[in-house]
Amino acid sequence: MSAELLYSKDHEWVRVESDGVAVIGVTDFAAEQLGDVVYVDLPEAGSEITSGTEMGEIESTKSVSDLFSPISGTVSETNQAVVDEPELVNSSPFEEGWLIKASFEALPDDLLSAEEYKALTQS
Repeated sequence: MSAELLYSKDHEWVRVESDGVAVIGVTDFAAEQLGDVVYVDLPEAGSEITSGTEMGEIESTKSVSDLFSPISGTVSETNQAVVDEPELVNSSPFEEGWLIKASFEALPDDLLSAEEYKALTQS
């Protein structure tokens, strides 16, 4: 968990880059709960995403879960490395295991700070 990130209640993280683009991934908490990730289905570049709605799917040896977008915007890049090697979500959720980059106009008010997310996952 990192203080410069924002978090959704659906266990995605958001890192805002200086050029108005956000990087989105799955938290280490979610990766641990999922178990070994074996498949990731992500939206294509150019796709519109809407905060709180499904943007893809993640499959582990234990279960299949929907991925929910923490922001609204347009996908500018999909992490092909994570599509080819889904286990990156487990081994490097905040670095190499990011999912997409998206341009956005405004961040939703319901994103959590690191402290708030930590409290959510420890309750």
